[in-house]
Amino acid sequence: MARILLLSNGHGEDLSGALLAQNLQQQGHSVQALPLAGLGSAYRKADVPLLGRSHEFSTGGIGYTSLQGRLTELLQGQVLYLLRRLIRLLRHRQRFDLILVVGDVIPVIAAWLSHRPVATYLVAYSSHYEGQLRLPWPCAALLKSKRFKAVYSRDQRTAEDLSHQLHRPVTFLGNPFMDSVLTGAAIATASGQRIGLLPGSRRPELEQNLQLLLQLMELLPTTPPCSVDLALVPSLDDVSLQRLSNRVGWRLTNGELHRDGSVSINVRRGAFNAVLQNSDLMIGMAGTAIEQAVGLAKPVLQVLGQGPQFTAAFAEAQRRLLGPTVFCASGESGSREALKASAELALALLDRFRRDPGFQQQCRVEAKRRLGEAGGGPRMAAAISALLP
Repeated sequence: MARILLLSNGHGEDLSGALLAQNLQQQGHSVQALPLAGLGSAYRKADVPLLGRSHEFSTGGIGYTSLQGRLTELLQGQVLYLLRRLIRLLRHRQRFDLILVVGDVIPVIAAWLSHRPVATYLVAYSSHYEGQLRLPWPCAALLKSKRFKAVYSRDQRTAEDLSHQLHRPVTFLGNPFMDSVLTGAAIATASGQRIGLLPGSRRPELEQNLQLLLQLMELLPTTPPCSVDLALVPSLDDVSLQRLSNRVGWRLTNGELHRDGSVSINVRRGAFNAVLQNSDLMIGMAGTAIEQAVGLAKPVLQVLGQGPQFTAAFAEAQRRLLGPTVFCASGESGSREALKASAELALALLDRFRRDPGFQQQCRVEAKRRLGEAGGGPRMAAAISALLP
């Protein structure tokens, strides 16, 4: 079978790439990955071999970050790191029958430079942002090249828009990153509504986000009963979590965060899918995880952070991408007024989701419109296999 190299440039892109790689491996192909930013942890977890060693950066890679984040990227040497990745690609390009891009313009350029056949999943771009997608230069010109054998989009609106712009078929087959959250074990909770917290996965931004979420939880009433689950990455261990929570008046006991007069928070590590599946409302400061929540027809409340990723600009763009079932209270990030408004909005959304069948139906409609049907990974893998001799 064919030898395929995956190029991706970010945490969310790595997740989609790893899921695609697994589907391609099941079809008998030999797959390696070259993450252009970050460690490529999703590939490691999926047992997809990497082409060379990788390195982690605090911003998670070159992408949609604040000015401070972009300066951090430069100081940490991410541009030089990217150039070394490109050199590695060019050295090994003849080993592969197909380059599979998962991401945006950066891996598109890298794949074009390889002079190998390319398939592209433009997971980072959507016409839902502006109505008509404006691809950054020189992305459109490269995608028109005969080297690019197929282009896949992240939603149907984008497929139609780009098919017209590029004068070639652009296909929407679903999003592989949704396949990974369709199954989740039930979480035992007391009666009442359930809130899931998504502080993100990138440290040290994760710690900053979590402190804000804890301050928000202080403002929720303890009656009627509400179960709160924190989806936490394993890299933030109990010692670090205890230290962080103590700074804002919380304590960690037997896997729960407590504060006098506040709701208790269940700490869930390695149970991300279960938290998504079992929550009535997601409160988050994340990228792909919030997209997955919308894809599961859950309403989402954003809480603005300080970045470098989850800034006000990022959150506003995310709302344009994901539509009217993603909400955000007004106010300056971290201010008492913004946190109080967020708490009030959370209670209103919980009540609306419980009482209003029309709102539940809207969540389901937007899930399909923005993220598509389940099974995107197998469908895309089959389409890519059909490209190969």
